[in-house]
Order: sequence, then C-alpha cells, then structure tokens
Amino acid sequence: MLSGRAKFLAAAAAILCLGLTILSGASEVDDQLSAKRRVFPAIGPGLRALRHGADGKYYILASPNVGIAVFDAKGTPLTPIAAPASYAPTGPTARASIAFGEDLDVDSHGTLYVADRGANQVGILTPDGRLLRSIPFNSPLSLAALPEGEVAVTSTRGPHLVTVFSANGKLVREFGDPEQLSGREDMNRYVSIGRVVSDPQGRLYYGYTYFPEPLVRQYDRFGFAKLDFQFTTLDAFSEARATRREIERQEKRAEPPSLQPILTAFGVDPVNGDVWMALHNTLLHFDKEGNQRSEYEIYTKDGVRIEANVILIEENRLLIGADPLGIYEFARPDRTP
Repeated sequence: MLSGRAKFLAAAAAILCLGLTILSGASEVDDQLSAKRRVFPAIGPGLRALRHGADGKYYILASPNVGIAVFDAKGTPLTPIAAPASYAPTGPTARASIAFGEDLDVDSHGTLYVADRGANQVGILTPDGRLLRSIPFNSPLSLAALPEGEVAVTSTRGPHLVTVFSANGKLVREFGDPEQLSGREDMNRYVSIGRVVSDPQGRLYYGYTYFPEPLVRQYDRFGFAKLDFQFTTLDAFSEARATRREIERQEKRAEPPSLQPILTAFGVDPVNGDVWMALHNTLLHFDKEGNQRSEYEIYTKDGVRIEANVILIEENRLLIGADPLGIYEFARPDRTP
C-alpha cells in the first residue's frame, strides 16, 4: 500500500512524463534512414532535378557540365541530351540549347521542359532532345508539366508566384501572392520564392524555400489553393523563430534580402498524394490530408549526411539526391516489409 506522499510523488512523475511525451510527441525524430546504395553513379556535382518518365526512363538534370542525363528503367545510361561529347557513354550526343538548367520535368508524352536560367527561357524539347519551342521568361527557377501541354513556372521575381503557359507558349494565367511577413515588399517576395511539382491528377504543389515554417501549398491546376502541408511542431520552432528574427533584423537594411534555405527539396507520391519534405538532412512525411506522419535524419550507407536537394517518390523506394554527393536509394520507411 502506497503512502499519501508516495502516491503524490507517483502522480507528479506521471504528469511530468505525460508532459514530456506531449512536448516531444510527433515532432521527435523517428529514426535515422541509411541509404541502401548509390544509383546513377555518374551523377554528382551540379545535380538539379530528377524525374521518372511514363516510358520508364529516368531524366536527370545536372548543370552546367552534364545537361540532361538519361537512364533506362534498370539504370543503364542512354544518350544524354545537351551534354558535352566527353560525357556521352555511347553514340552521338543529341544537343539542345541549355545554358544553365535549374529544373526539369517530363510529361506523359515524353516531352521535356527545362527551366533555363542561363538563357532566361523555358525550353520545350522532344524526347530525343530536339528543341520544339522556347518561351522567354526572366530567371526561371522551377517548373512542372500540367495537363493539355501546359507548363507552370516559378521565378525569383514578378508579382505572382506561378505563371502558366499553354502548349503553344502563350501566357494563360498567373496566381499566388507573396506572403506578408515584412514591411519590405522585396523581402516578402524573397521569402515566397519556391519550387513546383505536379501530380498525375494535375494538381500543383508549391514549396516555399525560405518560409520560416516549412510549407508546401497544394493548388488545383487553375490556381485555387486547396491544402497546406506545414511543419509546425516543436522541432520547427527554434529555426522558424531564428528566421523570423533575421527577417526583422533585415527590415531596416538597404541590402537585398538574404536568408538561409529552409525547405531544400520535396516530392509527391504519385499514387496516394503523400508529401515528403527535405529540410537539409531531415526528411518529413505528410499524408495526403496534411498530417505529419514521421521525421527522419538521412545518411548514406557509410554514415555521411545527405543534404537533400532532389526527391523522387516511387512505389517501393525513395530516391534522394544531393549536390555533389549524388543520388541514393532508400527503402520506403512507410512500407511494412
């Protein structure tokens, strides 16, 4: 039989334990993820984008020295596009005009879209690398293919976050307003810089690179916001507070805004709509309703930190890449063996 004092101490300990559980809860790191192996080993420095085409091929953008590397479903290198002749593993190089590519996408027909910041344009290429069309666009940062040949493009400039062009290169709509975190309009635009990914249903996902609380916003293809995926647990609090303080500190400065990236990569599961975010070495998993499910730290098989800048979600694996480490294959931690 416990004494009254013992009962009190036990109850206090239980309350303390419960409080610590609530505080750590869903925000604690679930595990460390180690890569199974490195894939596409020729790819490393300059890695910008990774896409999987409907034809089973993998398209990898690395600038400026590789161009678009192409691999078959088994990872065998094929003839690259817009690459130096010295890189081509076999056969002639199919050249296209890519000055410095920032992002790449491929639609269901195999048409390639390149955000070419070096040439201030969006390049639209055939599957074999011939230039179909170029769309003038100032400082393209990211893009995503949409249904009916449309392409959504982001930039570091302009009043709207997303610009959509039709299949014939005509501007059809713009949407997304900068977040209002500052009295400086240039700071608000800077904090709202982001990248885009689309899914098979034609939805568009906009990931904010510098927003203090890591954020990916889902839009329908016409620009209506539908859902936010946001990291707001205690793990996010200290970095978010530091970023907001830095924004306040720069309020009175004359220099252009300058912040450290927060969201470094993200990907969308094409089957179930889950979203995976990378915050440098941390990987977050959200379900399609926007609920955070898990948090991991990611490493190579040899224990080297992976500072992710590309993520590709596949049925039975995650492909996560970093510049200059390369691309690594992970078993999906949300799949039971």
